[in-house]
Amino acid sequence: MIGFLARRVLSAVVLLLVVSALTFFLMDLLPDPGQGILGVSATPEQLAAKKAGLGLDRPVVVRWLDWLGAAVRGDLGTSWTTGLDVSDSIGTKLPVTLSLTLTATLVCALLGIGLGLFAAIRRGVVDRCVHILAVAGFAVPGLWVGILLVTLFAVRLEVLPATGYVPFAESPGDWARSLVLPVATIAVAGVAAIAQQTRNAVAEVLERDYIRTLRSRGLPARRVLFVHVLRNATPPALTVVGLQFIGLLGGALVIEQIFALPGLGSLAIGATSQSDVPTVQGVVLVSVCVVVTVNLVVDLATGALDPKVGMR
Repeated sequence: MIGFLARRVLSAVVLLLVVSALTFFLMDLLPDPGQGILGVSATPEQLAAKKAGLGLDRPVVVRWLDWLGAAVRGDLGTSWTTGLDVSDSIGTKLPVTLSLTLTATLVCALLGIGLGLFAAIRRGVVDRCVHILAVAGFAVPGLWVGILLVTLFAVRLEVLPATGYVPFAESPGDWARSLVLPVATIAVAGVAAIAQQTRNAVAEVLERDYIRTLRSRGLPARRVLFVHVLRNATPPALTVVGLQFIGLLGGALVIEQIFALPGLGSLAIGATSQSDVPTVQGVVLVSVCVVVTVNLVVDLATGALDPKVGMR
């Protein structure tokens, strides 16, 4: 298991280096940020001075190495457009995005695993209904779901807010209400994917010979299901949950714009439109760190459930 963990950590470090380098070099291809900061009336001399002040007159590799050295020490730099510390800006936005993404992942996991397990056990009409729901979840666009939910619950019934975010520390109830519609919007496809994967995994395990042997020996059906079947069917479902988290994190950055949530999405989009490299780099780095951490947790959980994984 130690070797398994070491390989995962090493691959995570390499991923962070590659993603940060690609982001830095691609951002260097964007138009001169000095134009966006100083405005269209800026003279060439002013633009040149601003470029030198931002350090853009140095080679891009040197700038990336300087940024990387500072990032290792926890310094993500200062925004070129607002002058605010990037770490502080991300620190105020990250809880919003994590609240949305983690809540949506939890909803997807609970509903998806529950529906998949129910379909694999009951089969017949129930299995077909879950399959239809899964296909519908894949087919229906999340944006359409969001518009429908807002129209019904925010406009007509007026029971949920259409936009905005309330911090958990300020009011747990209002925090939950502000997340209901965004979470429901991005969770539909995730529930469908996890339900389908869980159903297939459980159905496959139920057909194995050792499950028939356990049943023939008179073990209670509940014990066979929750101890033996789920233990072997959970690793594939966990893998899908990890993949769904990545997709939900990307979807959250867009959903935040629709529901006016002050998360990393608004910060990243605003920084990209203004060629604010330090802020974009910080958002990308933090997002990748979150994804790597979640994947590492999923890998460790999978390795604990299936010892064979730890030996690969």
